Amino acid sequence: MKATSITLRHATPADREAIKNLLAATFKDTWLPHLTAAAIANYHRSDKVTDFIAEAGEDILLAEVEGQLAGMIYWRGDFIDAIHVLAGYRRRGIAQALMLHAEQAIREQGFPRARLETDTFNTTSQSFYLALGYCELDRYPDQEWHSGLTTILYAKHL
Repeated sequence: MKATSITLRHATPADREAIKNLLAATFKDTWLPHLTAAAIANYHRSDKVTDFIAEAGEDILLAEVEGQLAGMIYWRGDFIDAIHVLAGYRRRGIAQALMLHAEQAIREQGFPRARLETDTFNTTSQSFYLALGYCELDRYPDQEWHSGLTTILYAKHL
């Protein structure tokens, strides 16, 4: 079922708690089942999520459906650093709308390609990126969370 109306807008300081909740929910349903106890403990000890939200700030692009936060995307330069959609809103065109917006902005900034990462366990994201025209460039150990997982680097010529 496609969402009938997706609104994209930049985050405001008032959105910080909602973004934090969105990231916590997607961590729980996407990452948590695949991480070691040590990686989970490290995640909960760190303040990476709060730091990320403070650093990214109003550059985070939010997707709303009927006034409710459904997803977000953040990119720097040609690198899409984060895309998250709440489980109840998946497969409704939200991730695609966010990606298309980010790709257009990256192209308008003069970059010839967009890059992003996912992990080998996340086959749903891999299929999504391949369907959008991304190609695998490399694989390497997860460097952000030191999770023991393998990260895949994708790129797409714009």
